Amino acid sequence: MRCSCCDRRTIMHLFLLLILHATAAVGQIDPTHCRYALGMEDKRIRDEAVSASSQWYQSTGPQFARVNREEGDGAWCPKGQLEPSDTQYLQVDLGRLTFLTVVGTQGRYARNSGNEYARAYRLNYSRDAVLWTSWKNRAGNPVMEANKNAYDYVINDVHPPIIARYVRVIPVTRVSTTVCMRLELYGCSWDEGLVSYGAPEGQQLQRPGLPLASFNDSTYDGVRDRRRLWGGLGQLTDGVIGLDNFLQTRQYNTWPGYDYLGWRNDSLGTQGHVEMEFVFDRQRNFTSMKVHSNNMFSLGVKIFSSVSCWFKPRLVATWDPEPVTFVTVLDDRNPSARYVTVPLSRRAAQSLRCRFYFADVWMMFSEVSFQSEDAVLPTAVLPSLPPDEETTLTTSSITTASPATSESPDTGNTPVLIGCLVTIILLLVIIIFLILWCQCVCKVLEKAPRRILDEDVTVRLSSCSDTIILQTPPVPPRAGHGPNNAGPHYERVFLLDPQYQNPAVLRNKLPELSQSAEASALLLGNPLYDLLLLTSCHMASGWLCACGGGYAEPDVTQCTPHQCFHSNAPHYAETDIVRLQGVTGSNMYAVPAVTVDSLTRKDISAAEFPRHQLIFREKLGEGQFGEVHLCEAEGLQEFLGEGSPLPDRDGYSVLVAVKQLRADATSQARNDFMKEIKIMSRLNDSNIIRLLCVCVTSDPLCMVTEYMENGDLNMFLSQREIESTLTHANNIPSVSLSDLLHMSVQIASGMKYLASLNFVHRDLATRNCLLDRRLTIKIADFGMSRNLYSSDYYRIQGRAVLPIRWMAWESILLGKFTTASDVWAFGVTLWEIFTLCKEQPYSLLSDEQVIENTGEFFRNQGRQIFLYAPPLCPPSLFELMMRCWRRNIPDRPTFEGLYQALKPHVNQ
Repeated sequence: MRCSCCDRRTIMHLFLLLILHATAAVGQIDPTHCRYALGMEDKRIRDEAVSASSQWYQSTGPQFARVNREEGDGAWCPKGQLEPSDTQYLQVDLGRLTFLTVVGTQGRYARNSGNEYARAYRLNYSRDAVLWTSWKNRAGNPVMEANKNAYDYVINDVHPPIIARYVRVIPVTRVSTTVCMRLELYGCSWDEGLVSYGAPEGQQLQRPGLPLASFNDSTYDGVRDRRRLWGGLGQLTDGVIGLDNFLQTRQYNTWPGYDYLGWRNDSLGTQGHVEMEFVFDRQRNFTSMKVHSNNMFSLGVKIFSSVSCWFKPRLVATWDPEPVTFVTVLDDRNPSARYVTVPLSRRAAQSLRCRFYFADVWMMFSEVSFQSEDAVLPTAVLPSLPPDEETTLTTSSITTASPATSESPDTGNTPVLIGCLVTIILLLVIIIFLILWCQCVCKVLEKAPRRILDEDVTVRLSSCSDTIILQTPPVPPRAGHGPNNAGPHYERVFLLDPQYQNPAVLRNKLPELSQSAEASALLLGNPLYDLLLLTSCHMASGWLCACGGGYAEPDVTQCTPHQCFHSNAPHYAETDIVRLQGVTGSNMYAVPAVTVDSLTRKDISAAEFPRHQLIFREKLGEGQFGEVHLCEAEGLQEFLGEGSPLPDRDGYSVLVAVKQLRADATSQARNDFMKEIKIMSRLNDSNIIRLLCVCVTSDPLCMVTEYMENGDLNMFLSQREIESTLTHANNIPSVSLSDLLHMSVQIASGMKYLASLNFVHRDLATRNCLLDRRLTIKIADFGMSRNLYSSDYYRIQGRAVLPIRWMAWESILLGKFTTASDVWAFGVTLWEIFTLCKEQPYSLLSDEQVIENTGEFFRNQGRQIFLYAPPLCPPSLFELMMRCWRRNIPDRPTFEGLYQALKPHVNQ
């Protein structure tokens, strides 16, 4: 007796279901991950596929237009001087239809003998080498900014992406000049093969109480004639799916309805349907069509009720009379937008005509994609089923016809089918094992970074910029030190290419990636790269983990992928970080290593204070080897004598903060504690907490610093309201706008002093600013140690803590703390002041989302999130904050400039 589970027909059904279900799971191409190098640099694109309108010499022909290579005379150069009216171009034949997302350019460096480059360029593209289209970004601008010198590598995201086989890069100039270019293109293969779609033009939705929404296909690159689109591609193939609420968009600075192409039922006459035509590059056997449709039924929008598709085997043939019809299972309970998968019965065609029938007043699509048997499974492998055995799919269920009770035995194909099924089962087991292993790794990490979903945050308050410039510090090129020598002057962009899908290959590439810490940071946020780097970083020699601000030997249980760097990566540019957290749990200033090491005991100007005159009042916080106490210091005023920084208290005890090292501290902790005393003893400014005295002749070692009776600025402001008639009438504690400005100027003054000494604070925030009775501010450093502010710090394995909501992107991603990163934190501190500390910065984001947002600053694609303008903040002051948060470090103001900019506000 044969087991029913081994029935040939049942196996065939199961196998077909697995194939169709896997196909349905594959969505439209994702432009955020479709960023593979297409082969200019590594010569997968052959010389004969690269041509140009002209060339200066044979040695500057188009075949030499390859980034990071110095062949020939170093680049492609069009003949003669390029005039503003010229249209010289470099053309690349990609060999097949390609989804193009990124373009990278360089000038002609030629081993330091050339200095020609293009400052801007345009793109033309074609799918058939006959009809050429000019690319424009979503704002309608056709020009991309390019290079500012001959050796930097500048990449531009192509928004919207291009689907083409042939690409022309056309340099643009405003004055007559010589131009040379090198090029790399990034994207992935357009296996779907769709070359055009036609449809009626979209309409506008006007309804009282709602903004005007326009559902036109704004990026369509074909012909618009008589209210119909034909011969091109657009938003239905750009890889961006619309949100559940069609009035919201994923793209920055666009109008409501931008992500959808939509039609109103009564605008199409009495048809009751929308007819679309799809043309492909060749004949294909179509298994299914996926249509991403909006279903916001509360506003009269639903997915289509049914669809009928006709097929044309060749473009010159007639339409097959027998259509494929599919009835959709409508859903009136879930308003979410969704993909509707339409089975196409493996019909062969080069062109499809589909009629989508309305289920309500409106029908809206954001993406349409096709799956063909040619790309998923060769037709010969799976024989066609009889009509009574075909698989039927709906949006809510999958059903199959019951197998017949009797059949003729056929043993020829059974072993093949069983083998295929067993192979699929083994693959599923391997995938499940990998998922469980990944979950196990994630449990080890206290906080595993995840990507910000666009649904979480849909408003992007940023400038729209698609250009990333990766460059080394501005050191001019020197003879004999060109890109091919020991000291390269440009950094390679390592976008994810197929090599990185293999962990072993990635480990081999790690030393190469290490040459650019910023380039490796570009990959942060890519789930594949995060996983591979997390599992490979600690296996490769020379790699370190920057957990908590200092370098240590790599340990996958201690570091996230964002903290793995190579020892050859650029170290801290302006400072040598001792460690972020001092032994008492407080922040420890970063100073140049040579300054710290050169200090001796005679540099400690603080005197030894009698330990018994310190009276404990409150424990402020603690660290791994020490504690911070609030104490009263009896007789401290007399002890310090003339020149004391303390106000006259008429013989009363003075409040002080005492940092105390515990008796079980290690010798390294004792050395760090003494180093901190040396550093503190150098500080002498009216707006910086000062070291008053020490107790170091016996254990426990102590340092005594100032403390203000009004406590820290965060607590002070959070308990007050802005001054008004109401606050006066009800005796509500308040502060005036002039008070806030005065506080801001004092903080800027204190930080200006630290910057003059090349000291980097690394934890500037209102919690680290103390106030006296006269609202004099002194910048402190022990906010990190206080449990009251533990939520302001991101903890790594319960040990190192990072104030990520105040940190610049380069501090989080690259471990780089400089005066410029303090400027960033100063901008956040100003934001705290003018919100009266009623809200934590980025309060709507989780810690992981804050870290991901810093990745957006690095990628510089206009998607980074900024803090909003506080209602109390003058516009000119918010502009100053925004300057502090500029992505490029040299563009941020100095503390001297900030101080000078704020002073007039106080005077007014």
